[in-house]
Amino acid sequence: MGIYEELQARGLIAQVTDEEEIRELINNGKAKFYIGFDPTADSLHVGHFMALCLMKRLQMAGNTPVVLVGGGTGYIGDPSGRTDMRSMMTPETIQHNCDCFRKQMERFIEFGPDKAILVNNADWLLDLNYIDLLREVGACFSVNNMLRAECYKQRMEKGLSFLEFNYMIMQSYDFYHLFKEYGCNMQFGGDDQWSNMLGGTELIRKKLGKDAYAMTITLLLNSEGKKMGKTAKGAVWLDPNKTSPYEFFQYWRNVGDQDVLKCIRMLTFLPLEEIDRMDKWEGSQLNEAKEILAYELTKLVHGQEEADKARTASHALFAQGSDDSDMPTTELSADQLSGDSMAILDLMMACGLAASRSEARRLLTQGGVSVDGEKAGLDTVVTKDALEKGVKIRKGKKVFHKAVLK
Repeated sequence: MGIYEELQARGLIAQVTDEEEIRELINNGKAKFYIGFDPTADSLHVGHFMALCLMKRLQMAGNTPVVLVGGGTGYIGDPSGRTDMRSMMTPETIQHNCDCFRKQMERFIEFGPDKAILVNNADWLLDLNYIDLLREVGACFSVNNMLRAECYKQRMEKGLSFLEFNYMIMQSYDFYHLFKEYGCNMQFGGDDQWSNMLGGTELIRKKLGKDAYAMTITLLLNSEGKKMGKTAKGAVWLDPNKTSPYEFFQYWRNVGDQDVLKCIRMLTFLPLEEIDRMDKWEGSQLNEAKEILAYELTKLVHGQEEADKARTASHALFAQGSDDSDMPTTELSADQLSGDSMAILDLMMACGLAASRSEARRLLTQGGVSVDGEKAGLDTVVTKDALEKGVKIRKGKKVFHKAVLK
């Protein structure tokens, strides 16, 4: 089985152009492909996870990744999947986020001579002359076709800024530039990027001729990657300072029964033969599959030592409820207390265990919260003495958190 067939078997490919050319390039290690990451935060999250794992698989098969960080497109903001315009970031914030991305990517991708390269589209986009861009690139795009793109259609009723409208042109120009300057012959992206990626392919064809077009290839990732990493609290980050290894482990340990084998197939590097044997698992065996998923992905992101610690802590909590050494912890300051105590509603909000006070009230009313093993209600208060020793809060059956007064 070639690497292209393995990607298919793992459910990673949803749509392609020029399939035979793709198969030939990938299976023979001749693909020089890029995936773009806009620096909208100072950490990657698990929504990026599928793309990172795909790059790693293809590099292991001899292909060359071109990792594109969007230091230039970050000035504009991608409208895909957005109901409103992103907040404008300063150049300093954008650069900081790009630097953070590189450090995290080095855990997945091997950079260096004849290996993966990292490029920043600020290096070419920020130097473009606006009039020249309109004449040389804008003339290749039909406004009618752009407005039919799903990423723009979703925003037409609520409002689409002219700034964001330019995003497709900028992303398309990226592929054109990478094709010319780096010999990049393939691009990858999620389903929300399909129109933008086709725009790049068309730009190359129009500017460089059909022979060049025959060498450009677009491959669409399965949309499952975009569904990952969203919780009531927000994204699940790859940065251990934002999402601890234990929290990361628990996130994957708690995926739905219907998703666990799909995630194992798409995201882990376990052999397909081993995964195929799991396809018939059901009942308690699915819990074993979830632990395998959580361990393998925590090891991939945070290393084996942290994965071992997270698994041990998880076992201890579910078995005896005693070992809290690796439990996610919030340190409180004295000024957060009301006198010598803290109301449970305030404590839950401070620990990020509810997205709003109304959600916290609902959880408490339904009996879904306990403090140090005792069920909590709306009138529960936690004393200063208890917080100085550290209290353990349990939300539902699977979420544990410790609060301690500094």
